[in-house]
This record gives sequence, structure tokens and C-alpha cells, in this order.
Amino acid sequence: MEKVTIRQPQARWSLPNLAELWAHRDLVYFLTWRDVVVRYRQAALGVAWAVIQPVTSMVVFSVVFGGLAKLPSGGIPYPLLALAALLPWNLFSGGVQRASTSLVGNSALLTKVYMPKLVIPLSAVLGGLVDFAVSVAVLAFMLLYYRASVTWTVLWVPALVALATTSALAVGLWLSAVNVQYRDVQQAIPFLLQIWLYVSPVAYSAKVVPAGPWRVLYMLNPMVGVIEGFRWALFGGDSPGLSVVVSIVVTAFVLASGLFYFKRTESSFADVV
Repeated sequence: MEKVTIRQPQARWSLPNLAELWAHRDLVYFLTWRDVVVRYRQAALGVAWAVIQPVTSMVVFSVVFGGLAKLPSGGIPYPLLALAALLPWNLFSGGVQRASTSLVGNSALLTKVYMPKLVIPLSAVLGGLVDFAVSVAVLAFMLLYYRASVTWTVLWVPALVALATTSALAVGLWLSAVNVQYRDVQQAIPFLLQIWLYVSPVAYSAKVVPAGPWRVLYMLNPMVGVIEGFRWALFGGDSPGLSVVVSIVVTAFVLASGLFYFKRTESSFADVV
């Protein structure tokens, strides 16, 4: 007798079934690798773009902000200061951009195949880890070039990478679900990320932000803790413990609310997309 599986719908204001997501982990791997391959298949320079982008941004920031504006770097060579921030920032911004348009870009999967829909934005975010791994080679070369000493704090880098990835997923869940209903979102995402770049300590140190209410408000940006934590892990100095804790709390809130909203609206994805 043929086995029949009956799936009961969950309450609309519940969290996604994470056990079901784990059961589809092979699909997450396949979609992640597919996104990476498609992204570079017809690119003349291929995966080299993962190196060109942060290096180009590092050079521009070094000339404009480090050379002309002469922003303080706390004794760290400015190219290193910028590159150490660009790597987690590119991981975050690329993940947000891909996740935000992932549901619309995979409309055929949504309408023809049953699967946990959370798989799609999740795989879009995880694909950025490949680019990050390639760009780490550039960072390693720069550390050797400037003879920067690395201490035990570098062991915190994987945790900070996980926090940046989770932050990208948290924001991407919200934007991907909203983008299904309102396609204006995909037009606004580049503008949003451009603003987010300048309110994050990528081209400067967070220490230039004065203490007080503005500093508290500034730390609500989850990338502040990620970037300052990444720099601390590489170069040492004052611990950014408070900003990292705030980033974890904010990311957890955005992720939880994003999961609830995603679950609340996913039943209409196939009809609208």
C-alpha cells in the first residue's frame, strides 16, 4: 500500500517548522551552490569579482577617507581598517540583496514544487559565504604585508561571521516577504544599502561617534557590533563587548519577527508571485 503523507497547515502566527527545514538541508545545499555557480558562470573574471570588489572599495576609501579626509584609524593602517570592515559588510549587504529578491526570482519553485519556503532566502544568504572565503585570502595577504600581529582574539572571527550572516538573513526575510507583495522593495534595496553603508563604521571607526544618546542609537545598527568586533578580533584593542551584545539582541529580535511575518504571509506567495 502506498504511503500517504498529510500535511496540516500551521497557525499563521507561528514560527516555521525548523525540523522540516533540517529535513530539506540537501535542498539548501543544492540551491546555495546553484546560486554561486549561476552568479559566476558567464562572468569573464569569475570568482575573481569576490576579490576585485573589496580591494577596489578599500583603495577608494583609503584615498578619500584615509588620505583626503584623514579620518583617525587608531594606529591601524587605514587600508587594513577599511578592508577588515568591508569583508563582513559585503557578506551582509550581498546576503540582504540576494535574499530580498530570492522569492520572486524563484517563482517557478514556489508555484510548482512543495518545500519549506524559508529554504530560498536562506540559501541566497549562505551563498555569500563562498565570496567571503575567497576575499579572506586578500585580508591575509594585507595582514602579512603590513606585518600586523594577530592574537588569540582572531578565534572570535567565525562567531562574528555567523552574526553577520544571521543579520543578513533576518533583514532578508522581512524584505523578501514584503517584496512579493510590493515590487518597489527591490528598487529601494540598493538605496537602502547605500545609506546603511554610511551609517555603519566601514569607512571610519565607531569611536568617532560621540558618547551619549547618539551613540546608543548608533549601536542599534547590528552591523556596528559586527564590524567593530571583527576589527577587534583581528587587531585587538578595547573590547567592543557592549556593541556586540546589542547587535546580537537586535538581530535576534529582527530574526524572530521576520520568521513570524514570513510564516504569516508565505501561504499567499504562490498566488501573488
